[in-house]
Amino acid sequence: MSGNRGKTIVLWIFVIFGLVMLSAPTLVVLGASFTSGNIITFPPDGFSLKWYAKIAGASDLRGAFLRSLVVASICTVIAVPAGTLAGIALSKYAVRMEKTIQVYLLLPFTIPLIGSGIGLMLVLGNAGMLGQLWPVGLACCVINLPFMIWAVTASASGLDPDLELAAANLGAPPLQTFLHVTLPAVTPGIITGALLMFILALNEFLVSLLLVDARIVTLPVQIYNSIRSIITPDLAAVSVVFIACAAAAIFLLDRLVGLDIFLKSK
Repeated sequence: MSGNRGKTIVLWIFVIFGLVMLSAPTLVVLGASFTSGNIITFPPDGFSLKWYAKIAGASDLRGAFLRSLVVASICTVIAVPAGTLAGIALSKYAVRMEKTIQVYLLLPFTIPLIGSGIGLMLVLGNAGMLGQLWPVGLACCVINLPFMIWAVTASASGLDPDLELAAANLGAPPLQTFLHVTLPAVTPGIITGALLMFILALNEFLVSLLLVDARIVTLPVQIYNSIRSIITPDLAAVSVVFIACAAAAIFLLDRLVGLDIFLKSK
């Protein structure tokens, strides 16, 4: 009995240690964003909302944030149809060279991100596409598309094939079966993948750094440019805004799909 109690205590120690390590950076940034001083300190030097007021009135940060939203939206719009069709095809149909295609779709994870970024920069630069936001969104989609495919594949794998056969036996053409049977069944995976793609593109830094210029700087790049000179509490406030966006996405995911379905898809 004492042995089981000892194992429980050790397990809880590891759990608490993991929770502290995961939450410590967020708590430090959150506390530092409310400091009344002029430098980042933790515990904060007093309590003030002035840094949030500062970033709300900073036109450069506001513009960079809006550009990040545009990039994330473009990435999501491209990823949803591409990832949905690829995920359904790989999970339900006998595709020629299926294993080769699956390995190819994993390339963004096997190639270092700096390599992918440089390759995309050269391709888009030679095509004369740099200096615009939509190529940045396209690049974010390329490197993160496996997340969308995996989410849809997990939902499509749970679809009972008899439902599609029943629709076909009742006279439904393939397109109608896809729209009214297959697509609704994989909707949880589509929503999960779309939210993941949006958040990943919103936070993407390295690829954005290689593809943007001074006219179209996104928020992660804007933060990087700022901390190269001095780290001030307004950057902590911006980080809290990012954290709030991620928390909002998780809340939306839970309301629309359910975190249990999301975790099963992973």
